[in-house]
Parts: sequence; structure tokens; C-alpha cells
Amino acid sequence: MQPPIIYGLPFSQPVRAVLWLLLNKQQPFEFRMINPGHPGKNGSRHADYLEKNPAGTIPCLEESETGFSLGEAHAIMTYLCKTRGWHDLYPANPQDQARVDAYLHFHHRNVREASMMVAARVRKDLVFSEEMQANSQRLFRQAAEMLDSHYLSSSAFLVGDSLSIADFAACVEVGQLSADYTNILDLSEFPRLSSWLERMKSVRGYDEVHFPLKQIGDIRDEPPSIDTLRSANVEGLKILTNAVAQFSHNIQ
Repeated sequence: MQPPIIYGLPFSQPVRAVLWLLLNKQQPFEFRMINPGHPGKNGSRHADYLEKNPAGTIPCLEESETGFSLGEAHAIMTYLCKTRGWHDLYPANPQDQARVDAYLHFHHRNVREASMMVAARVRKDLVFSEEMQANSQRLFRQAAEMLDSHYLSSSAFLVGDSLSIADFAACVEVGQLSADYTNILDLSEFPRLSSWLERMKSVRGYDEVHFPLKQIGDIRDEPPSIDTLRSANVEGLKILTNAVAQFSHNIQ
């Protein structure tokens, strides 16, 4: 089986969730940079890319052997787990699997609002009104409270005491707001959530997928320049390429 191809940008939150899964399982893959929202040759609105993912979003998975392609990070992660037997991260038991699925559905328009807060500072091609930004922060705070008081009330991870793809999806969203990276929101008011973020730092693949965020740094008061964003993605690609090369060599 040929390694899957992943299209996206290293800085993108849903892209990082998929990459983290692959890095964690040491699954070789090819990564191709795609510029979101652009109609050019390497853009997500180009006809060739839309043929693979009609929504024109990132990430997108492609299997070169069959021509199969799939958009949406959570669909990609569940597909990878099912087809490769990664039941430690996506349980085979229907009830346990349903609990992971429930979080992944909850994630949208809730925890996902973290990325809207980041996008308002980095996507100068889009318009985010003050009302939209305030609403995103309100929805995210509600979601963070639910993670803190419910999902993490009696377990080490979001769905029980074992790591799952729910944790990958949530961590790339929540963690980006912390003082370690963009510093957009003080998360200390959510103690269980903060402790969980610390635990996630020891999960294999964490450093590689968070490298672009480290490069960009604090953007709470001043947005990053185009050059900073470009450099973070280019350097992030190098980190990914080196990581894949290393574990691919070990597999051989």
C-alpha cells in the first residue's frame, strides 16, 4: 500500500489533527502544501483540487493507488483508523466508538471556535466583525467549560482514560490559544483542561505538529506578518518531512 497523500498547510488546525494521528502511529505519508481559498495551481479553489475535495477545504486525503479522496479532518481520521485497525485510538466497540464520534460532532461550532479567534488575527483576506469575534469567544468559553466540567471530570482523556482521536482534534484547537503559542486566551480558569493540555505534550507527534505555532508565537496584540506565516509553514513542512523520513527508515 502506497503512503497516503495529505493536502493542507502545517499551520492549519484540522490539518495538524490528521498529521498528529499519522505521526503518532508512525504511518508514512506524503504532504503537499495547498493555499486555502486561492484559485491558483496550488490553491484549494483550483479545479484540480476541487475534483478531490469539492468543498475546497483543507485537509484532504488522497490514496494514489485507488484515486480515493476524502475531505474533512474527522472523517479522514476515522477512515484511517478503521482501514488500518488503529482501534487503540478509535475503538472497535460500537458504544465506545459512538462516544468518540459524539465528541467529534460536538467539536464543530463549539471547540472549533478557537480557530475563528485565531483566523481573525491571521486571515487578512477575510472579514471578522467585532460581533463575530465576541460570539466565537463566548461559544468557545462555553465549550471549554464543558470539557473541563464534563469530559475531563473523572478521566485523564476526553473519552475515558485512553488517548483517542478526540484528544488530537481538541488539543490542536484548544492548545493554540494558550500562552505557549498565540496567547489569545487565558486558559487557567479551566484547571482540568489545563492539566490535560500538559499531558498531551508527552504524546508522540506533539512537538512536530505544534512547531508552526511555536514559530508564529504570541499574536494577542499584534498579528503575524505574511512572511512569518509563510516561514512557519515552510519550516513546518521541513519538520514533517524529516520526521516521516526518520520513522520510514526505521520501518525498513
